[in-house]
Amino acid sequence: MDYKRLGKRIREERIKLNLTQAQLAEDIDISDTYMGAIERGERSLTLDTLVRLVNRLGVTVDYMLSDSVTDSDSNIIEQFKQIVDCQPLERKEMALNVLRTIFSYFESSDK
Repeated sequence: MDYKRLGKRIREERIKLNLTQAQLAEDIDISDTYMGAIERGERSLTLDTLVRLVNRLGVTVDYMLSDSVTDSDSNIIEQFKQIVDCQPLERKEMALNVLRTIFSYFESSDK
């Protein structure tokens, strides 16, 4: 986990909202000292704090952690699985057919 990059991204989003460290810290119920340490990448934060932070900043967790999450094949397949798992069988089959069509198009355009 690259806490310096996370802290930098938090700082950038805070500044976009014209918030001071103290204001943001108060809004998410942490000390301003802790907020400063998070932004400098000196301290980690709990999942609960991260959720409050992204909600206050109006960004997503995946955006905040994008430097730390790698897009390996297994990670991408797991993301597909998470999206598909909650769908009924009929939608899963439709999605599979769409995916096959997309890859078929790629294969024909590569030739």
